[in-house]
Amino acid sequence: MASPEAFDVVEQQIADLWGITPVVFENDDYQLPDVPTEFVYVEIYGDFYDQFSLGAEPREDNLWREGGQVYLHVMTPNNTGSRRARVLAKQLVALFRGQDIEGVTFRDASIGAGDPGRTFANYYAMTATVNFERDE
Repeated sequence: MASPEAFDVVEQQIADLWGITPVVFENDDYQLPDVPTEFVYVEIYGDFYDQFSLGAEPREDNLWREGGQVYLHVMTPNNTGSRRARVLAKQLVALFRGQDIEGVTFRDASIGAGDPGRTFANYYAMTATVNFERDE
């Protein structure tokens, strides 16, 4: 689970810059339409809080680094090919790649790496992943 600070930055960036499809975050209420249509399902995962500096007294004054990933699952109707999903995934990655927003630094990104497109009920999912770091 990512920190609330990292979550808030991702959520705001998408709210400010994305208007192409509906966006659903983890555990949001979302009713799938009767006819499948494109949407993005977002998960934000924090890997760790690693102590990045040593020796500060009190101990809490040391630098701690959070690392994590933003998973942007582009959902498109089944049997429509993967190109449209790839186009949307690339546009989503561009919202974050190489940016530092309110102390959250977004690093490298991938589309489908390690998690190739897969089928769910009436949908095909293409996942874009953006790695981030945040210090506190």
